[in-house]
Amino acid sequence: MFSRKKAGILLIIVIALSLCAAVFDYEPVWQTVSSFRPWNLGLDLAGGSLLTYEIDLSKITPADRDSVVSGMRDVIEKRVNLFGVSEPKVYTETSGDASRLAVELAGIKDVNKAIQEIGATPFLDFREMEVTGTSTANFIPTELNGRYVQSAQVAFNQTTRAPEIDFSLNNEGATLFQDLTKRLVGKPLCIFIDGNFIIPDNPNDSCPTVQTEISGGKAVISGNFTLDRVRQIVERFNAGALPAPISLVNQQTVSADFGRDALNRAITAGIIGTLAVMLFMIAYYKKLGLFAAAALAMYVALTLAIFKILPVTMTLSGIAGFILSIGMAVDANVLVFERTKEELQKGLSHVSAIEEGFKRAWTSIRDSNISTMITAAVLYYLTSSFVRGFALTLFIGVVVSMFSAITITRTMLRVSMSRDDRKQARTQPQ
Repeated sequence: MFSRKKAGILLIIVIALSLCAAVFDYEPVWQTVSSFRPWNLGLDLAGGSLLTYEIDLSKITPADRDSVVSGMRDVIEKRVNLFGVSEPKVYTETSGDASRLAVELAGIKDVNKAIQEIGATPFLDFREMEVTGTSTANFIPTELNGRYVQSAQVAFNQTTRAPEIDFSLNNEGATLFQDLTKRLVGKPLCIFIDGNFIIPDNPNDSCPTVQTEISGGKAVISGNFTLDRVRQIVERFNAGALPAPISLVNQQTVSADFGRDALNRAITAGIIGTLAVMLFMIAYYKKLGLFAAAALAMYVALTLAIFKILPVTMTLSGIAGFILSIGMAVDANVLVFERTKEELQKGLSHVSAIEEGFKRAWTSIRDSNISTMITAAVLYYLTSSFVRGFALTLFIGVVVSMFSAITITRTMLRVSMSRDDRKQARTQPQ
């Protein structure tokens, strides 16, 4: 028959396993209960698309390339946030002189629209005209481009009521614009979007002529615009004018069905692995193994709760990092139990053996976990994409495992002491 103590331990295990299964479950039951904090699933689990763009930095000076690439990421991130995609990821990859920008759109339904919208984000640049003959002219790029554009709005000419584009530049752009207009007074200054003249409604129009030096970074683009055309240009400016041209070089699509299948397989693997570890601990350490299994179940529930609260975007690699941290949590208990067995063999009482076992095991637990945390931190900051997900969940898991091994397991062992052991613990000096 079960004693009250054993029944209590078994109840703790059952409750912890139930919590574990509930947190792992991705089906509507758990989602309904925790709809206030749904899971954030990555591209490989929720399905979606990975778009890779090549950044053309040929006209950017080497000193400005880092800031241009950083600005590019910010602009595209702002753009994709308009799609309503859950946890979109935009990051850059650099290899030698080549730079690429990757966009992860998890759970997106209309990929073609996303590609169209991202590609439609304009590259704006200002060019001066050099006349080489009676009918021949070159357009010569200047340093001023969409990188310096702050905002734009629809306006109307006070005299003709024709639609115009008002735009403003940041401080650096205002200085460049003032120097440019000062040098080109009486000469044409052309504005291009994506390599096309900005007034396509009338291809016979010429570039506007600079009438005077313009200071303050505010200017007006006027011409034979239709209102729809003005609105389109303003919308694209405000969505973010790219500081350099981009081109789509690769597209990978993951179906939602494949993502769900991968998620179910990962959940199954996690549950089977966790239960196998629990059974091994119980079979090998008997009563101590019961405490380890209960602590492990609580560790799983606590860690996954932290993943939700932060929140952490879960990917297959992130789940792998979490499962690895489960093994490390058990490893800490193994060290404690082995040290406790050694102390019992020396003739120490149950209370003293447990306390000494934790004391002797702490140094090894601390050093191994800190080493893993350092490795995970390096992986997180020096890599990108899926590797970062693995590093993040591993780091959080290791931190929680230290707490679990030293606090949860230790507390349960102390509570399980017999009445005589508790009396002995009270009489021992602190």
